[in-house]
Amino acid sequence: MKKAILSLVLMSLLIISCADDDTADIIINDNSVTNNNNGGGNNSGQTVYLSGTYVENLSLDTSNQYIINGPMIMASGTTLTIPAGMTIEALAAGSDVYLAIAQGAKIIANGNASNPIVFTSNASAPMAGDWGGLILLGKAPINSVTAGSTATSEIGSLPYGGNDATDNSGSLQYVRVEYSGGKADGQSENNGFSFYGVGNGTTIQNVQMFEGLDDGFEFFGGTVNVDNLSVVNAQDDSIDWTEGYVGTITNAYVKHGADHDKGIEADGYNTDIGNNSSPIFWSNPTIENLTIVGLGSSTGNEAIRLRAGTRVTINNAVIEGFEEGIDMDGDSIDNPTGEGVTMNITNVMDVTFVDVITKLKNDTGVSFTEADLISGDGEGTGTDYAIWGAGWTVE
Repeated sequence: MKKAILSLVLMSLLIISCADDDTADIIINDNSVTNNNNGGGNNSGQTVYLSGTYVENLSLDTSNQYIINGPMIMASGTTLTIPAGMTIEALAAGSDVYLAIAQGAKIIANGNASNPIVFTSNASAPMAGDWGGLILLGKAPINSVTAGSTATSEIGSLPYGGNDATDNSGSLQYVRVEYSGGKADGQSENNGFSFYGVGNGTTIQNVQMFEGLDDGFEFFGGTVNVDNLSVVNAQDDSIDWTEGYVGTITNAYVKHGADHDKGIEADGYNTDIGNNSSPIFWSNPTIENLTIVGLGSSTGNEAIRLRAGTRVTINNAVIEGFEEGIDMDGDSIDNPTGEGVTMNITNVMDVTFVDVITKLKNDTGVSFTEADLISGDGEGTGTDYAIWGAGWTVE
């Protein structure tokens, strides 16, 4: 507290001095926050640099400009509040620039269709991978560890997982992340949105990743539900899940750019670690109203790849412009992806394939027919992106 008071006194003296002699702007560093008020005598209109670990609540001010210039971590027990309509810039310095909401912390970032909240690069010519992305870590179950234990995130080495399915990491509404996905190395990669063991007490509605170098959204276990999810121009997978994710995604729109991988790539568990849950469980989310738009069947690639034992229910989908619609990989022992079909757990209902050469490719080692997986072929209408995505998304 004494340091904080001393810092405020020094700041006031420096600001007054700057105003009196009309010298150049003075930048004051205080616990990873740099304020530049252009020599003025008030506290508004500042440029504030955000990095480091925050152990107290932080509320952003719409009159200020904010730039994330390193790892920014909200510690357990804190809340980060971001008003509607704010644009938070990130230093275009790659993987070590990110915002992480640790276990026990919360983010309240509630925009609206007219005033979304945008996280973007501060580069004059922004590109995918300029910065890391947005990371939420919760206490919901994951299957890479025994019940109640925690794993460590790829980026930031922060704990996640537990046994609280209803854990609450806050609220994201009308939030867009742009030019994210900075890579630390071949194994550690940022995404647009990374949800590590996030619980279903968290509100995630109307969220978009635009122009990312890695995945758009990746779910590392957890139970979080997402309503109205948009991914445009992810250079890796648009939607990715692993480690036993079991939430529901309602209304999802995926559009591929020139560089891309799968629309959905899904694992039942993290194959680098193993399925260590007891009793064993697999990823088993539900997706309602899905549209995946590729670049045409002649360009190859798969819209959806299901592997490593994942289960899934997909209801009402449109898959357009791929060589393969659904590719399923696995075996009959450690990666029982096909078993999900034969047990009537994995289902694709009411789906329309447009410009797709092969609807289903079965590489699971388990015998089943296309009709065992897919029902209502030609009856899918997908998501009404033109309605819910209007005004706040970009393409």
